Amino acid sequence: MTTMTEPPALRDALGLIKDRERVAQRLLESSAKHSFDPDKELDWDAPFEPDKWYWPPELVSLYDTPMWRRMSEEQRVLLSKHEGAALLSLGIWFEVILMQLLVRHIYDKPATSAHVRYALTEIADECRHSMMFARLINKGGIGAYPVSRFHHNLARFFKTVSTTPGSFTATLLGEEVLDWMQRLTFPDDRVQPLVRGVTRIHVVEEARHVRYAREELRRQMVTAPRWEQELTRISAGEFARIFSRAFINPRVYTDVGLDRREAVAQVRASGHRREVMQTGAKRLTDFLDDIGVLRGAGRRMWQSSGLLP
Repeated sequence: MTTMTEPPALRDALGLIKDRERVAQRLLESSAKHSFDPDKELDWDAPFEPDKWYWPPELVSLYDTPMWRRMSEEQRVLLSKHEGAALLSLGIWFEVILMQLLVRHIYDKPATSAHVRYALTEIADECRHSMMFARLINKGGIGAYPVSRFHHNLARFFKTVSTTPGSFTATLLGEEVLDWMQRLTFPDDRVQPLVRGVTRIHVVEEARHVRYAREELRRQMVTAPRWEQELTRISAGEFARIFSRAFINPRVYTDVGLDRREAVAQVRASGHRREVMQTGAKRLTDFLDDIGVLRGAGRRMWQSSGLLP
């Protein structure tokens, strides 16, 4: 008589890797309870409040630089508005990439599984987020800030050739740094109420996306062949460098009347800015270090990005 045996449980440095279907089912249940329609949840008709920030000042790229100290308060607030629009534009670009990566991930998987159903739920979330971001950009009246043509086309290549673990690593990079910043934004009463409302919705729904990506990345890094693990380390390091360069569009400085070259140089030399970016990435880099992504040349690329000390 043949005895049926359960497949061996998967483990990594963080312990037992949870069952994929159980994780997805819990995320589906959470989505049913805590999802939002931004068009109905937020007051889009209310005017922006005079003198309120569009992004916490401590998170504005030039904060605590010599140029910042020379700027008027009005110009600082205006810069926060332009940087907010640039970050929203970056978010739309990134989420469009993410949706394509998720569709690729589930293409060969059972369509009725909880894992696939949650991926489709997340794609629906990301569609709403992108439309929400676009509406907030339009509300601000200063237009979008597309990424450079080089980064746009490089991402086209990346999303075509990325390995599955590479895709989930990039997903977490795009989500977790901004998530850390948004968690500081939505409770901050110095910031415009509409901006706070947008970030609150995004934080609540992105928490599920992060959980899904983390659990799947742990599984992938345990089960992937060695060559794919190595490729993931290199591609993730390169994406970290792209992300850190694309994070703020230098055009924002020109658009608020600053010298672009001087502003970029001061941001790059800013100890405060470096601390903000590394603190925002720390929860992610600690996790990636634990599961073996930050090794070798890939780790050195993360360090050169400025996101890892």
